[in-house]
Amino acid sequence: MLLHVDSRFLSPYALSAFVALKEKGLTFELSTVRLEAQANLAADYRRQSLTARVPMLEDGEFHLSESSAIAEYLEDAYPERARLYPQELRPRARARQLQAWLRSDLMALREDRNTEVVFLRPATGTLAPEARQAAGKLIAAVEQLLPADGGDLFGAWCLADTDLALMLKRLQYDDVLPPRLAAYAERQWRRPAVQDWLELGRRAASA
Repeated sequence: MLLHVDSRFLSPYALSAFVALKEKGLTFELSTVRLEAQANLAADYRRQSLTARVPMLEDGEFHLSESSAIAEYLEDAYPERARLYPQELRPRARARQLQAWLRSDLMALREDRNTEVVFLRPATGTLAPEARQAAGKLIAAVEQLLPADGGDLFGAWCLADTDLALMLKRLQYDDVLPPRLAAYAERQWRRPAVQDWLELGRRAASA
């Protein structure tokens, strides 16, 4: 298998797909795509991915883009491997709901605190009013979902934990993140698969 990711290792969606493959214990190689040079718009890449975005997974002759689709494909194609989602129906649906929400909402927060403040440099300045409002919406939802002990969302790790941790890490330099949520995000950030991604980013930044 081959996973195409952004060359700067800043995409939260590429991270999600990378972690999914790692947690499944699948053997794969990486190919980096220079988004700043619009390499994702090249004819061959656009034809294979359909959406001209990263990540894109190649599994033999099959090409698939969009991180949520990749995760669900891996879950179905390799059911004997470690699970990416809860076994039970309703927790699994909730995990996918959370992932869909993180990908489609909170735009003001995602723009004001882009992933450079997660992977490259501390945030500067204060949150814009719209971003602060989005942060409050995020925090309220997480407070409702997170177990009292601050552990994994659904009793055991799932891919939604990684996606949520990244969103919370956008607020790590601001004054709005409750300590319990910050501790949860930090624990998720220490997973070996996430640390492998961070190391790739460090190498790319120093190259």
